[in-house]
Amino acid sequence: MKIIDAHIHFRPDYEKFGFVAERAGHKNTKEHLDEVFEKNDIVHAIVMSNGDLSLENHTYPDNMSYCVGLDSNCFFNDTPVDYYIEMAEKHLQQKKCVGIKFYPGYTHHYIYEKMYEPFFELARKYNKVVAVHTGATSRADALLKYSHPFTLDEAAVKYPDVQFVMCHFGNPFLSEAAAVSEKNPNVAVDISGILEGNFDEESFYKDNAFYVQMLSAWLRYPSAWDKIMYGTDFPIVNIEKYIRFVKKIVPEQYHEKVFYENAKRIYKLDI
Repeated sequence: MKIIDAHIHFRPDYEKFGFVAERAGHKNTKEHLDEVFEKNDIVHAIVMSNGDLSLENHTYPDNMSYCVGLDSNCFFNDTPVDYYIEMAEKHLQQKKCVGIKFYPGYTHHYIYEKMYEPFFELARKYNKVVAVHTGATSRADALLKYSHPFTLDEAAVKYPDVQFVMCHFGNPFLSEAAAVSEKNPNVAVDISGILEGNFDEESFYKDNAFYVQMLSAWLRYPSAWDKIMYGTDFPIVNIEKYIRFVKKIVPEQYHEKVFYENAKRIYKLDI
């Protein structure tokens, strides 16, 4: 079965990612990732980028596309917002750029605020995706009220012709994430970053049986398997174990959709 990883982070030169990858049983190198992709029939990946917006710093291998990331580095400084609007448009004009990624929990702004509207207009203009980090955050200085799935509901209603992706399925706010996804035709989800590290599978499923059952149940609730995408959030998790985890929580008859078809359609991948 061919797989598209709809949510990775790819910065081989970033030392912090090296430590994180090692904890997950990986190496933060292109060569290692190529080996893992080939072994697991992962034919494409979508990079959720961070940091610098210079076009030359967003070159990726042929088997990767990207969403240009607008994170706290963009919204917590004195640079005029017009610069970020201009750079976002330049990225969206690139074939490899399939969308914009926002991190509202880290920027301390609700995703439906007026400051985001120019970027939504650009996504609509170029018919590309708006991906939004939802749910738990990796830093204590982030605020969960800004990354709650309910905040995405208001943005989706304001922009019904923009395709949103709720990253991480709003975990651990699973019921709210399912409700927002079910209600809004323009909200898809990726199930990346639910687990971390090189976890022991036997003990994990034994100790967390209720959580796994609950996650699977809320994924089933919207009855919309054409809106759910596999993703890992590499480098934070072991890819092979995560594939098995997703196969466990998604009914087998929907594996093709979740692992490949949905991401290809939603992100309009020419592969």
